[in-house]
This record gives sequence, structure tokens and C-alpha cells, in this order.
Amino acid sequence: MVENGYNVKSENVQNLTEIKSRYQVPFELQSCHTAIVDGYVIEGHVPVQEVERLLVDRPDIIGIGVAGMPAGSPGMDSPEAAIQPYDVVTFDADGVIEIWASYP
Repeated sequence: MVENGYNVKSENVQNLTEIKSRYQVPFELQSCHTAIVDGYVIEGHVPVQEVERLLVDRPDIIGIGVAGMPAGSPGMDSPEAAIQPYDVVTFDADGVIEIWASYP
């Protein structure tokens, strides 16, 4: 995110479960990173273009996320690892999860 012009404040916390619960991140989407960007939750290794799209479209959702740590997602790219397809999904207060974007 820093490389794309965003100011980032990083906080290391001891209790990730509390953070995920506070921000209503569905269990099946929980990953190693949770960010709050202009009121939206960004969970996991989400491409910056999807964050930017979220901030333009401003849908009535809690946030977007990528489950797990798929090879080839931002921060998980490695020349030794085969790229895994993955979805960026939305999640809302009712627990509805929908595909927002798909990556090969």
C-alpha cells in the first residue's frame, strides 16, 4: 500500500481474534492482515486496485478480503511458487459474502 501512495500505520497486536471480531470479519476470510481504510475493512492480501475500486464505488458493505495467503496475491508473490487463483470477496453486516473480483 505504501508503494501506491497510501499512508500506513502498522500495529502489532497480541489478540487477532478480538480484532477480527470487532470488525466483523467472517471466520472463513480471516487472514494475517486486517486494515481499516476510510471506514472499510480490508482483510488479507487484497490487490490495491480493488481497494481503490472500493473507495470509488463505496458499496454498503463492511469490507473486502482474500481468504488465506494465495501465492501470487500481493505480498505473496514468489518466483518459486505457482500462482494460485483467488477471489476478492465482499462481506456485509448480514454475513453475506460475494465475489468482488477474481484473479487467475
